Amino acid sequence: MPRYLLPIVEIVILSVLLLATRCANHADVFVAGNVYFTDADCYARMTRVRLCAQHPGLIVRHHGFENFPEGTSPHTTAPLDYLVLGLSIALRPFTAHAIDLAGALISPLLALLAGWFLWWWSREQRFKFRWALLLLFAVSPILVHGTELGRPDHQSLLILLVTVALCAEWTLQFERSKRWGVVSGSAWGLALWVSLYEPVVLLFLVVVLGLGRGRLLSRHRRLGWGIFGSILVLALALEQRLPAWPLFHSSPLFHGWSQTIGELARVSPADPVWFGWTGYMLVLAPFLIWHAFSRRDADVGKMPWLFLFLLVATYLSTVAQARWAYFFVLIFALLLPSLLQPFQSRLLVWIAVVLSFWPVAREWDRRIWPGEMESARRLQDRQEAIEVHEMALLMMSSETQPFVAPWWLSPAIAYWSGQPGVAGSSHESLSGITDTARIFLAGDPGTAADLLRTRQVRWVWAYDADRVAGNSAALLGAPVPPRPFCRVLDRNPAQAPPFLRLRAQNSVSKLFMAANNR
Repeated sequence: MPRYLLPIVEIVILSVLLLATRCANHADVFVAGNVYFTDADCYARMTRVRLCAQHPGLIVRHHGFENFPEGTSPHTTAPLDYLVLGLSIALRPFTAHAIDLAGALISPLLALLAGWFLWWWSREQRFKFRWALLLLFAVSPILVHGTELGRPDHQSLLILLVTVALCAEWTLQFERSKRWGVVSGSAWGLALWVSLYEPVVLLFLVVVLGLGRGRLLSRHRRLGWGIFGSILVLALALEQRLPAWPLFHSSPLFHGWSQTIGELARVSPADPVWFGWTGYMLVLAPFLIWHAFSRRDADVGKMPWLFLFLLVATYLSTVAQARWAYFFVLIFALLLPSLLQPFQSRLLVWIAVVLSFWPVAREWDRRIWPGEMESARRLQDRQEAIEVHEMALLMMSSETQPFVAPWWLSPAIAYWSGQPGVAGSSHESLSGITDTARIFLAGDPGTAADLLRTRQVRWVWAYDADRVAGNSAALLGAPVPPRPFCRVLDRNPAQAPPFLRLRAQNSVSKLFMAANNR
């Protein structure tokens, strides 16, 4: 093959892998002519995008569509809002649902940009086994989850920005480059604008571990740090707020709510999910690191030991919170070529790499060809999404008519109906989530009526009573009463109290209109 064709072939293969894995869930996103997003937070993000489309230039600093009537001061920021909006403008000539389609496509496209950058950067570094890095980035299920179709979440933008920032830091360990200093400062600044959580911790570690070598204050990095500071000043001027860290919430209610959030769950070191994310190469990593320490040749000199500390730190953080897994796997992937570099036999190394991907391949086999039970569950979820969507459209009105629904459904209902919900999906709306749980768990109609009146509720959703009661009881740390309000509405709607009137129902939920509580 001519040498000039090889880069083209590599880019095509990598792009196909990136898009095929990120779009493997297309049947769950594009359903019956509509777009359905994968997480509750995604609907909250898309409500923000819709507000920006209606009011160009708007910086959304307050969410009136959740925790009604107080609303929330969200931790989400503007960059992803306007990336989705910009993509929707480009898509308008091709579809009547440009905003929804842009929300579905934005994360796979960000993953594609990150993959292309890694392809170029790894060529620049002349890694012998750079495709180990590229393959793991392309197919790791956890990285795919963070950037998959139908998930317009800030994590996908963070993965791109942190990838660029870490690659810049890697290069700056060996080169005094003003260009890479600018790249580093820009990427870190934008990452901190997107989120003041994971990027703050990673940058702190980079700074602390790098100060001892004196490289961070070198002349070639000053322009980059200037750009970094300028981005932070611009972000602060536009956002005009500093979001609170979730770690600073320690109330029992927050603890109960966090137990229902997958990305806040602990990951046991003995959990086999680690192999599903990284393959068996994770088991060999300590031996490869020891092998690198024991050598004194030029190959070892191309490994920045800073990244080994980052790997350990993100591993421990993932044990505490699953959301750190994106960055642990990313750093592990960046280290792979250097860990494999000292070995001379390409054939043996690639056999080992391919065999190590067996758990990853098994995870993809389960996802692409699920069993009967999993297929039935997916089909049920699609049908449920359709019916909730159809019910939400009945609430559309030019008037503000707040609703109460289970918190995990509230962002989607708010997006489709245009009405504000009492609950939400973020920790900032914990007050509304708690009141929603109290309403559904109320043992007598009077208690529920008082809470509905306080929250000025016009619509009440009845959903699977067992799930709602169990979730509410876990959140409140209270037992389920013999006759909770959610069970009456779901299973005996004819016995609903007089202040509620049944307006619609389907196989998934029932919709009641409350007496005017304003």
